[in-house]
Amino acid sequence: MPQHQYDVVVIGTGPGGEGAAMQAVKQGLSVAVVERFKKIGGGCTHWGTIPSKALRYSIFQLTEVRQNRLFREAGLSIDLTFPQLRKTAAAVIQQQEEMRRSFYDRNRIPIIAGEAKLLDPHTVMVCEEKGACEKLTADNIVLAVGSRPYRPKDVDFTHPRIFDSDTILDLTYTPKSITVYGAGVVGCEYGSMFRNLGVKLNLVNTRERLLEFLDDEISDALSYHLRDHGTVIRHGEVYEKIEPTDDGVVLHLRSGKKLKTDVLLWANGRTGNTENLGLEAVGLTPDSRGQLKVDGRYCTSVPSIWAVGDVIGFPSLASAAYVQGRAAALHMTQSDAAQLLANDIPTGIYTSPEISSIGKTENELTAAGIPYEIGQAQFKSLARAQITGQRVGMLKLLFHRETMAILGVHCFGQNASEIIHIGQAIMNQPGSGNSLMYFINTTFNYPTMAEAYRVAALNGYNRLF
Repeated sequence: MPQHQYDVVVIGTGPGGEGAAMQAVKQGLSVAVVERFKKIGGGCTHWGTIPSKALRYSIFQLTEVRQNRLFREAGLSIDLTFPQLRKTAAAVIQQQEEMRRSFYDRNRIPIIAGEAKLLDPHTVMVCEEKGACEKLTADNIVLAVGSRPYRPKDVDFTHPRIFDSDTILDLTYTPKSITVYGAGVVGCEYGSMFRNLGVKLNLVNTRERLLEFLDDEISDALSYHLRDHGTVIRHGEVYEKIEPTDDGVVLHLRSGKKLKTDVLLWANGRTGNTENLGLEAVGLTPDSRGQLKVDGRYCTSVPSIWAVGDVIGFPSLASAAYVQGRAAALHMTQSDAAQLLANDIPTGIYTSPEISSIGKTENELTAAGIPYEIGQAQFKSLARAQITGQRVGMLKLLFHRETMAILGVHCFGQNASEIIHIGQAIMNQPGSGNSLMYFINTTFNYPTMAEAYRVAALNGYNRLF
């Protein structure tokens, strides 16, 4: 069996693995990556972030045409099916895969195809589908193996009307109705998409609020907007059983309710891809959801083994995974640059409209006894939003009453995931550079959505007097 030596072996080519591999090479380390899928990029590129966001944009364009008065008066009517809308993602996926492969080629990082298994803290065995195996030894091993939808054993995912977030993209028709079980990020995003297609939507939430980690006002705005568009949201519900039939799926809830729709999307949690990885050989034990514990450096309890991305759990964002991979590689070489990586990672939730936030919520600041004030800008008052017709939404700034430092930024509305980065940049300025006054004294292009920062800052400043 052939054997090769590297400084770092990375298992997985998703955002976490890519971040670790690229940073390790920049640190002067020899690196190899292992990928079991036939193409690189991980779930993010092939059945998660990229295809779902491409689908969302196609649905957004279709909705824009349907709602545009000019098109209606011209008699233009467009009716596209779910599979037709899904096709737009294929080209994007191919471009992303080719681009990411070029990163490895340019940095002379070998991509080794096959299933990886740990033999000891410094050795990985990789076996191809046809059976050929080779050993890789390394000073450090990075586990960036990602996650997959959690599948309880009592749910028949082989039934053609029951889907999870990986398989829903293969839906061959546009259903008339759908039940989404689980109202986390994935459930809310897909629920928004189907509702925008005119599909009747039951959104079943096992908790008492939508996306409880968000600022209450943003969570409430999402709930209101979904209901205003005809979504039936059921909070605090747990399934008793799921009964598939020839013409639909019946969701039996413990409360006694029965919900029948054409299809059901299971969106209740994810599981780390840690089975068959040989963790027992190195003394690592994942939790009940297949996730691994790491320290602040992203190192496991085994000093030579690191873990990044979805396999370590929250926040399970592609952006966070890439930064975690970089941080792990920097910590391996004890680089001071590791401390420069931002601790605050913005959330990007691609519902309709989008949600994005960074920093503290009102509840967190209140619990910590921090004197804060609020500045708000309603999108409906912005000229750019009036021009585009995207009037739903708001920008909310939380700032310290005495120092004027920005403590949190929360945005709900079109392009929220872009708008948030202006606030993020100011929050990360040292000392007095982080100040509400920056937004008051800065000239913003007009008309733009970025102008919301000036409006919100003035609104908050006026509350101080």
